[in-house]
Amino acid sequence: MKAYHRLIMAAATLSVAVSLIFYCSREPKPAFQVKVENIVIEFNDSLYSRIQASFDGKKTVLGDYNPSEFVTASGKKMPKFVIVNHAEEEIHDQIGNGKQYRITGENSILRKEVNICIYPEFPTMAFYTVTYLNKSDSVITIDSWVNNRYSITADIYPDSIPSFWSYQSGSYESRPDWVLPLEDGFEQQNYMGMNASDYGGGTPVSDVWRKDVGLAVGHVELAPKLVSLPVSMPNKDQAFVGISQEIHRQLNPGESLTTLKTFVSVHKGDYFTTLAEYRRFMIKQGIKFDKPPVTAYEPIWCAWGYERNFTMDQIYNTLPMVKKLGYEWVVLDDGWQTAEGDWYLTKDKFPNGSQDMKKFVDKIHAEGLKAKLWFSPLAVDPGTDLIKNHPDFLLLNKDESKQDITWWDAYYLCPAYPAVQEYTKKFITKILREWDFDGLKLDGQHQNAVPPCYNPAHHHAYPEEAVEKVPEFFKLIYETALSIKPNAVVEICPCGTAYSFFTMPYMNQPVASDPTSSWQIRLKGKTFKALMGPTVPYYGDHVELSDGKDDFASTVGVGGVIGTKFTWPVGAKKDSDIDLTPEKEQYWDKWIKIYRMNMLPTGTYLGTLYDLGFDRPEAHAIQKDSTMFYAFYADHWKGDVELRGLQNKEYQVMDYVNDRYLGRVNGPIAKINVAFDKYLLILAVP
Repeated sequence: MKAYHRLIMAAATLSVAVSLIFYCSREPKPAFQVKVENIVIEFNDSLYSRIQASFDGKKTVLGDYNPSEFVTASGKKMPKFVIVNHAEEEIHDQIGNGKQYRITGENSILRKEVNICIYPEFPTMAFYTVTYLNKSDSVITIDSWVNNRYSITADIYPDSIPSFWSYQSGSYESRPDWVLPLEDGFEQQNYMGMNASDYGGGTPVSDVWRKDVGLAVGHVELAPKLVSLPVSMPNKDQAFVGISQEIHRQLNPGESLTTLKTFVSVHKGDYFTTLAEYRRFMIKQGIKFDKPPVTAYEPIWCAWGYERNFTMDQIYNTLPMVKKLGYEWVVLDDGWQTAEGDWYLTKDKFPNGSQDMKKFVDKIHAEGLKAKLWFSPLAVDPGTDLIKNHPDFLLLNKDESKQDITWWDAYYLCPAYPAVQEYTKKFITKILREWDFDGLKLDGQHQNAVPPCYNPAHHHAYPEEAVEKVPEFFKLIYETALSIKPNAVVEICPCGTAYSFFTMPYMNQPVASDPTSSWQIRLKGKTFKALMGPTVPYYGDHVELSDGKDDFASTVGVGGVIGTKFTWPVGAKKDSDIDLTPEKEQYWDKWIKIYRMNMLPTGTYLGTLYDLGFDRPEAHAIQKDSTMFYAFYADHWKGDVELRGLQNKEYQVMDYVNDRYLGRVNGPIAKINVAFDKYLLILAVP
């Protein structure tokens, strides 16, 4: 009898299983698909869509159908449109050969046309514009549009492992990590405009990834735009990405609007691939990055250790130690000027004005060193001669108020105003030609973005012209500097903001920009290697800003340029906690020799080998000729580490910091058993 019941139960279970299989197999086919090598976009009858990734022969549906492109009109979302037509055609443009898909849908008020371009050269990406036509008899107001809003479903991991990691590029006063795990309830808007009076801008890409696959969205316009790239994890089961813009535009009957050009992409590993492909696409569209000069790879000492109230003797007395240790740049930081905007030399430090400044630079050059000057463009202090003589230079808000730069109690100048550009060009010429400096440190969080400008004296075509012309302003500085000194180093340090991609072509030395941890030094290094190229001379900023104020390993291991702001001799600055004691001198000397011996910033950073979020220990790899350099980081580690990216041959492995032989391994992937605290830097030589 029991056997009979077991048979009945088994039959019932089998029946349920067959029913489930039958049900799943009857999932409606998509109404339309767009396919390129690694990505499939599936639309249903309501023009909702979902993303499917395809890697190594495996297809992965990333989430459910969602209203991915829609508008809000007069406060009401309009997500549903019925497909009425679709077509495709071959295209050939500056990107290359490809296909364009047009999918048309309608509701009672709007006609919507989704245009999607794909290119075999960019097999992980699809590029969108969406047009909305008012087909009604009435005027309607479009409040905002949304493109590429998708969900990604969580995989099941142990509780100690996050479901998702993310790259986010909003700029906030709290200076959050650009790379971070997501938690239930997380939400960040990543608005590319001003998120505080002097914090805004960024790179218009958001990325969320699991261990096996990732999903990213962004825009590929050639100038900054006031969009948001929200990332959220409303519950433990899924996360969302998307891109949106507030527009508040009226559409008369028969009128239409078209969104910015946006994209969706998929990838394996972390966000590095997304940013590298984004950069490659932008270069195809005309963005140009110059090869950095050799001078940008040279180590840096900055006088900021003495802060604003430095004396000239403090700097002069430190130069012998700077030279002895092998640093090649001397940076004169904030405090040489009477005020931001006027940029007059202070009488206590330069009593003879420009003559004394020139003597200062001559002294640096006589020591065989190069000189860089701190300068804060677009900032002007209240009460300065510049404001008195040129009130028209100011950027004004809609209510005619001045926009504050909080750090210096200053105001914004308008980057799009030709008179401001000319004034800045003349001052750059003075710095590099008359004073004979070799480079510029352009400092301040306000450089990353500006608000719209409503100053009537500027006759802007539209207020957002000020936002969009920030890159043009820095291009003028960069080209002026290089026209005077072709090997000039131009460093832009926007103080903890999430750098704007659009100004990156106009600097040849990005910097960790006031990192709050060694983790930020490393993640920013990986980000710049993706956005500016794998050999970019990324400056890790003053080592005193790292964990323990001495973590050279975080900069060296990711291929960064080292720098310091030590004070010397001991007691030269009262109550200094960064004096170069004899013990520190030995340590600083050790690391600059390691840096010089290997010059890892000139190697090729291999950002796809390790996942910054999921791989443990954290790992980075750099290739120089046939040698592979690896950097591993953890508070404490005991166990195997994996050496990826090797050739199919035998290698000798060395801990090059401690000159310790670790054995022989065979590629292409090898493991070694190690134990370390904080870091392990090794090289593998065939």
